[in-house]
Amino acid sequence: MFKRAFELTGEYILLMQRVFRKPEKWSLFGKQLILEADKLVMQSIPLIALISIFIGAVIVMQTALNLVSPLIPKMYVGYMARESLILEFCSTMVCLILAGKIGSNIASEIGSMRITEQIDAMEMMGVNSANYLILPKVVATTLLNPFLMLMSFILGLAGGWLIVYTTGIIPVADYMTGLQFWFLGHYITYSIIKTAVFSFIITTVASFYGYTATGGSLGVGRSSTQSIVTSSALILVFNLILTQLLLR
Repeated sequence: MFKRAFELTGEYILLMQRVFRKPEKWSLFGKQLILEADKLVMQSIPLIALISIFIGAVIVMQTALNLVSPLIPKMYVGYMARESLILEFCSTMVCLILAGKIGSNIASEIGSMRITEQIDAMEMMGVNSANYLILPKVVATTLLNPFLMLMSFILGLAGGWLIVYTTGIIPVADYMTGLQFWFLGHYITYSIIKTAVFSFIITTVASFYGYTATGGSLGVGRSSTQSIVTSSALILVFNLILTQLLLR
C-alpha cells in the first residue's frame, strides 16, 4: 500500500514537471484557458449558487432555533452564520462539491483521450500533451474558483437574510447587525487561499488519474472515482494544515 502510494506520488511529480513548462504558443494557451474557464468554472455557478442559498438559509434557521437563551442577543445568529460560511462552508465544502463535479469532468475527459490514443497521437507530433491539456485547466480553476467562493459567501448570507425576512425567526435588523459585528478581513484572505490550494489539488489530481488511465471505458470510470476520493481526502488534510498555518 505504502509502496504504491510512493509510486503514485513520484509519477504525479514527474507529470507536473511536464505540465508546468512554458507553453509553446501563448495564443493557443490563451484560447484554451478561456474554454476551460467557461467549462470548469462558469458552468459551476448555477450549482454553487443553488447550494449556497439553501445552506445559508439552513444555517440561520438551525442557529436561531437552537439559540434559545434570553441572555444571548439575537444578532449572534447572523454573526455565527457569517463565520460558518466564510471559515468552512464557502471554501472547504464548496471545493468538496467541486471535486465531484470538476474532478470527474477532467478525469473522464483526459482519460477518454488516453484510451482512444489521442494523447499518443499528440506525443507523436511532438506536442507536450501534458502541458497543452492540463495547464489551462489548472490556471483557470486556481485563479477563478476563489471568485466562486466569494459568490457562495454572498449568496449564503443572502439566503440567510431571505429566511429571516420571510419567516421572522429573528428581527432582520438583528441579523444585519450580526453580519457586521466583529468582522475580520483576514478570514476572507484565508478562505481565498484555501480555495486556490484546493482547486489546484482537484485539477492536478483529476488530470493525473485521467492522464494515466488504462483499461478502456472501465478504466476511465475507475480513474474518475479515484480522482474524487483522492482529491477529497487531500482537501481535508490540507484544510487542517492551512488552518494551522493561517489562523494561528
